[in-house]
Amino acid sequence: MQLVEVKFLLVFYPFCPRYLQKLRLTVLLSNIRILLVSTTHPGNIGGVARAMKNMGLSDLGLVNPKIYPSEEANARAAGADDLLSNAQVFDNLDAALADRQLVIGASARLRTIAWPQLTPKQCADTISAKVSLKSAILFGRERTGLTNAELERCHYLLHIPCNPEFRSLNIAAAVQVVAYELFQAAMATPMAQADGDSEAERANGEEMESFHGHLLRTLFDIGFLHERKSSPTLIRRLRRIFNRCGLEKTDIHILRGILASVQKQTHRNQDS
Repeated sequence: MQLVEVKFLLVFYPFCPRYLQKLRLTVLLSNIRILLVSTTHPGNIGGVARAMKNMGLSDLGLVNPKIYPSEEANARAAGADDLLSNAQVFDNLDAALADRQLVIGASARLRTIAWPQLTPKQCADTISAKVSLKSAILFGRERTGLTNAELERCHYLLHIPCNPEFRSLNIAAAVQVVAYELFQAAMATPMAQADGDSEAERANGEEMESFHGHLLRTLFDIGFLHERKSSPTLIRRLRRIFNRCGLEKTDIHILRGILASVQKQTHRNQDS
């Protein structure tokens, strides 16, 4: 739904609280994609769909699910079959994040990776503050969660505090906790905040990955990185630097122009 349509409806339906609540949720939650990565049990996919629909979320993405579609998923969805029917299935994470501008990855344990970490409420507040951005929240495999390489694609890590003696949230329960906070934040967010174009030009996942690839090639070209000095930790730190900047599309063009000039001069020096 376009923002112009929303404003029109807000003018002509001022006395329909239930309709306005539905409209508010549609607008403020429509840019949020829940992404399940390599889910093993189809019942969990159905449980997630049910949790999402209860809280007004509708964009479900599945990255390389083991079994899908599935009757078990439909049964567990308990009326949220429309989310399953409309779910996008991706072959890989690159495709799933290609158009996403803000990425948050759920982790059951606090990682040694020095990445900005959020609670579910902080996650919801962060997304609500940037409501015009296309965001994604990643949930990993039932047994092992997200890999470090997948978490490196995220701007933030999401951690749900639990009983330290029994940390056993399944995926549907984890999504329910986060979805509730997103719902609460959406209900508290002014509709006018959805009319922000300042964040609309934020670089998306595809552009960021292309930039990171260009940066690494340039660092190898100039000798900053080489076979003996290209540790995952160093590359991870480089990602973290640029992830926390919130680069816009124009920033990417400028930085890639600089990298291209550096590469060109380096090749000239090597040829001379």
